Amino acid sequence: MEPLSEKQIRASFVNCTKGEAARLRLPLDFAELPWDDLDFLGWVDPGAPLRAHLVLPRETGPLGISLRVPSAGRTSAVKSSLCQICLTGHASSGVTLLAAPLAGARGREGNTVGTYVCADLACSLYLRGKRQPKLRAGRYEESLTLDERLARMWGNLDAFAARVTAAGVPAA
Repeated sequence: MEPLSEKQIRASFVNCTKGEAARLRLPLDFAELPWDDLDFLGWVDPGAPLRAHLVLPRETGPLGISLRVPSAGRTSAVKSSLCQICLTGHASSGVTLLAAPLAGARGREGNTVGTYVCADLACSLYLRGKRQPKLRAGRYEESLTLDERLARMWGNLDAFAARVTAAGVPAA
């Protein structure tokens, strides 16, 4: 992913107000982000831990999506969960349901779509082996190449972004 400026990031959001985008806090390690290893930028807002943000690179410019993080609930040390974006398996606390208000009038009415995602939004790093999930049984091995896993991740991300930005189309 090409490095983005703070201004580019704040201007990219499609499902929150300009004021909300101006108030969001960037990742604490923003100056040291491993841009070469990232396919998209994702973080939990350090100033508002019940908010998270995704910024996806697009040909027309970055696309930012604001997300809601559920308040802490009970998790199991035995069960595992799967991220619906990168398909990385985690202990159940490593995956969380993030809800995105829809872009436009439907989002202002309270309509949302959700997906289960790596709680730290580091899908790119898990796919590249730069970060390891905490699983009792170890990481699942796949026969797909990195390029194939990245293509699958992008298909999942694109489908989620399309659901957030679809104007007037009822959510499935």
